[in-house]
Amino acid sequence: MFTTRPEIRGTFGVVASTHWIASAVGMAILERGGNAFDAAVAMGFTLQIVEPHLCGPGGDLPAIFYSARTKKVEVLCAQGPTPAKATIAHYKAEGLNLVPGSGLLATVVPGAFDGWMKLLKDHGTMTPRDVLEPAIHYARTGHPVLPRVSGEIARLADFFKAEWPTSAATWLVNGAAPEPLSLFRNDALARTYARIVRESEAKPTRAQKIGAARRAFSKGFVAEAIDKYLRRANVMDASGERHKGVLTGDDMAKWSASYDTPASVDHHGWTLCKTGFWGQGPVLLQTLKLVEKADLGKMAPDGPDFVHTVTEALKLAFADREAYYGDPNFVKVPGDILLSEKYAVERRKLIGDKASHELRPGVIPGFERQVAHAVPDAAGKGAAGGLGVGEPTMGHLAGRKLAASGAAKTARAADTVHLDVIDRWGNMVSCTPSGGWLQSSPIVPGLGFALNSRAQMFWLEEGLPCSLAPGKRPRTTLSPSLALRDGEPAMVFGTPGGDQQDQWQASLFLRHVHHGLNLQESIDMPLFHTAHFPASFYPRGSKPGHLLVEESFDDETIEELRRRGHNLEVAPAWSAGRLTAAEKGEDGVLRAAATPRLMQAYAIGR
Repeated sequence: MFTTRPEIRGTFGVVASTHWIASAVGMAILERGGNAFDAAVAMGFTLQIVEPHLCGPGGDLPAIFYSARTKKVEVLCAQGPTPAKATIAHYKAEGLNLVPGSGLLATVVPGAFDGWMKLLKDHGTMTPRDVLEPAIHYARTGHPVLPRVSGEIARLADFFKAEWPTSAATWLVNGAAPEPLSLFRNDALARTYARIVRESEAKPTRAQKIGAARRAFSKGFVAEAIDKYLRRANVMDASGERHKGVLTGDDMAKWSASYDTPASVDHHGWTLCKTGFWGQGPVLLQTLKLVEKADLGKMAPDGPDFVHTVTEALKLAFADREAYYGDPNFVKVPGDILLSEKYAVERRKLIGDKASHELRPGVIPGFERQVAHAVPDAAGKGAAGGLGVGEPTMGHLAGRKLAASGAAKTARAADTVHLDVIDRWGNMVSCTPSGGWLQSSPIVPGLGFALNSRAQMFWLEEGLPCSLAPGKRPRTTLSPSLALRDGEPAMVFGTPGGDQQDQWQASLFLRHVHHGLNLQESIDMPLFHTAHFPASFYPRGSKPGHLLVEESFDDETIEELRRRGHNLEVAPAWSAGRLTAAEKGEDGVLRAAATPRLMQAYAIGR
């Protein structure tokens, strides 16, 4: 196989995340007596410090978890909605046809902080001080800045100086990007979190401390600073023009994180649970339904039959995403039909021997006009690049030719992080925090962090499932997973990667289930994905018939995929995906694995 390091094993607890420091923090929390929820929260805040190009305090968060106390699988929705003034009319009046991929008009209510605190209050055992101390330490005393972070800051340095001076003051050291692996500090963010801790410590009980921390962010000094800045700021964004934002402190005060019931399907003795249709998670569920009758176990897990079959199923599922997925509080989503066997039977007939170059959603009775409107419009979207364009994890594979000057010079992606935890009591947590990247928006003065750009998921047209509207959740790509084996919670996994998240997870899950590969083997095998459908990120382009494969597939497989009509893009080995996973085996042993790709992820267990 392609394994480069062993699967981690333990009985006390296992953690895996996209950064080694965060994984170490998570294990330290478990060793201090904390549970999986405490560890996940501490890891999440630490990731904001050590991977600031991939997530931040102004971002968003979905999590899926199993509580050994409640015996329930639930979804945490910490995806903030759009501001009250975020109307299509307003954005059109600004001369826009797409929501910019960066800047203040792309901002929704920051959700990550409130989500982490809700998870801590309802399922953790520790206080805000306990879970924030590691993040404060690394922000205040420094952490070895990743070469990719240093490179991203260097690429944006001139833009920061010219257009986003608060970002220049935060990210530049003596006017230049920090040296790779040098100690980097974010004093302003350390002070922000330290003040939140001080305000929380004024309350006597753990629940009251957490409540005070949440108020400090959404209604207190943090919200006040954001509100004050956005009332006057007018900044350059991906459109190549300057715009003011529409988010207010009142928007922040009126929202809080919530719990959802997961969507799920059964597959060969397993039950996979995902977020609801406000995210793209059900794409993986639909894909499992479509390949359920295919004899995947008899296909080589790195062979052309497996890659072709899974890719064609993914194309059909993503086509349905474009036609039907959106915030169920605003649009009717026929979720029961989309995940039904009756629907899958008809859709499976569309998977043939040749690669499809068409976007083919199913047409469900009663939704004919919506499908006709959504798919041609979505397929035809797309624009030239600009600041903050695209989705982050795959920025190194984008192959974009950047313009020599202006906002287009910054046209490369930022991203997302992921973490998985299982503790000795059987609690399981999978989280995919994102947003608030250093590339997404200027630093808010005095706070040390940027706001998110998640509103770019919306269309500026009426009548689509993802049409912009006030108070609406964007159709996020963030997609953590939890799987039950024979009805018992067994596995958590996920990856950064925008539209690729559920594609790479499909490879991991199907290879694990059908081929008996362990977690590390499943992660290390060559990966693939398609950009056949409209992208979720600005400028929303698509590549009909596209299929990216790592060059570690053998030549015969690559040539066979070409013969079947795929528009093949061959990427360097070990360049696609940042998967991590943790599992409780039938023998009771805990296992974890992390990708060697990009050399940042780490799994720990004991």
